[in-house]
Amino acid sequence: MSGTDALLWVYVALAFVAALALLASHWPRWAKALLVVGVSALYFLAETAFDDVWGWPSRHALPERFVLLAAVIEEPTRTRPGALYVWVNALEGGKPAPRPRAYQLPYSKDLHALLDEGMKKARQGIAQMGTAEPRRGPRGLSWLRPGSDEQNVKIRDLPLPQLPEK
Repeated sequence: MSGTDALLWVYVALAFVAALALLASHWPRWAKALLVVGVSALYFLAETAFDDVWGWPSRHALPERFVLLAAVIEEPTRTRPGALYVWVNALEGGKPAPRPRAYQLPYSKDLHALLDEGMKKARQGIAQMGTAEPRRGPRGLSWLRPGSDEQNVKIRDLPLPQLPEK
């Protein structure tokens, strides 16, 4: 049994115990309501955790500095909004992170062209480094404003390492 299967069965068992508590207990209504809200919130938390565990591309923001490894472009159609999938290795303290990560970005023509150019250079053996900064906009609760989590992404050639003199 894999780790995700085990987590799924733990959640099923928790939901079963919660259902028993709702039906067979003499708890006050506020306690039962709190139990329903808690188990429901746990479901949504588990769902987002499973997306990260199952290997789907992250919808979180790109790292501030990264090395571009690969990109797949899904152009928009009448039925789909399109997306940009990138596989990057974050730069932490000037060194690559131990593991690369896949990200899903909303489609934009400018970013599509930028990623195309970066992948052409990467195929020629020129490593590509990127930076991502949040777009400036009104302050406040970003989850209330769709598109407020977008980033300004720039890609350039990775500088060659400077070797010490002999």
